[in-house]
Amino acid sequence: MKPRVLDILKKLLAFDTVSSESNLALIEYVRDLLLTHGIESLIVKDESGKKANLFASTGPEGQPGVLLSGHTDVVPAAGQAWTFPAFAATVQDGRIYGRGSCDMKGFIALAIDAMLEAAGSA
Repeated sequence: MKPRVLDILKKLLAFDTVSSESNLALIEYVRDLLLTHGIESLIVKDESGKKANLFASTGPEGQPGVLLSGHTDVVPAAGQAWTFPAFAATVQDGRIYGRGSCDMKGFIALAIDAMLEAAGSA
């Protein structure tokens, strides 16, 4: 795994975005990360103001592109017997453990990396 993807994934896994809680801190982290690479984005909050979606694009305007979409909420980890901390990335034996590492924060880390590459931030 690319070091940048692993770094992004570690940060994403550290956010406790259990579905009953806010995801704003994670969304703001992604917005700020993209902005440091010159990528503007739009945050759209829900009616409660506690949850949001982020929309970002890069590349030539008016050209067809690819849409990558994912969710940032995770299933609660409370009451489960986790061997490793649920809201931290633990790398062991070539695997990454943490709540959301496969669904969907792992994908989101890869999508962010792809967007940074498309914007020329390899």
